[in-house]
Amino acid sequence: MPEVTLVDRGRVRADQAYILNGASMASAADPDPEHTRIEFVVWNAVIEAGGRTYLWDTGVPTDAEEYWPAPLYGAFEAHDAGEHTLADDLADAGYDLGDIDAVVMSHLHLDHAGELDAFAGTGTPVYVHREELQFAFYSAHTDEGSIAYLASDFDGDLDWRVVHRHRHTLADGFELLHLPGHTPGLLGAEIDTAEGTLLVAGDECYVDANYADGAPLGPGLLWSERDWRESLETLRELERRTDGDVLYGHDLDRFEALAERY
Repeated sequence: MPEVTLVDRGRVRADQAYILNGASMASAADPDPEHTRIEFVVWNAVIEAGGRTYLWDTGVPTDAEEYWPAPLYGAFEAHDAGEHTLADDLADAGYDLGDIDAVVMSHLHLDHAGELDAFAGTGTPVYVHREELQFAFYSAHTDEGSIAYLASDFDGDLDWRVVHRHRHTLADGFELLHLPGHTPGLLGAEIDTAEGTLLVAGDECYVDANYADGAPLGPGLLWSERDWRESLETLRELERRTDGDVLYGHDLDRFEALAERY
């Protein structure tokens, strides 16, 4: 059966209004609401399945403060990125970069593809959904799309393996799920382990309130709310069917709880 190791890649501070649509909005009763900044986790995962070792995402670059556009770093402060290199964090989890047989990119936003260039020129397969790859290049090379894609993260000598459908099996017990909404090509996963089924929601749900309460992400983090709600119901149905654990994209409490189990 697949084995999953969750890898802590540091923290990002951001206003909760980016994560929960409607948070901190003024009203007649509360014309000047307080804003709350929350500490979010950045994580990767190593999945051993079918005789191969897969890396899920590549995280935030160590030089995020200088590398990211100032408005984005100002909104999503990756304040400890310099303390978290991909190689060192993998080593802490018992792995070396050379152990990685393939990479799965949930999506290509700058906080998930930050050290993808570690695999440039290596011939390591990099799985990404077709819709994500197209939208990322479109966004990075035109004035349209989303500003959260940086061409230098993924516009290199990478061995892309394009996922075309809504479900894609990588190995027995390890299936990729297309969960559009946050981005057009967001990927999650259903992973059957000895500890139970792990449902990777990723940035479909940043935190528990997105999933449990159906509170959508803030407008800047939603490519399509209609698709986001469809993907949310897909995940909820899978949870009912499998009694699985749902791993969110940036919820620190959920990450720490599941890291103890998987």
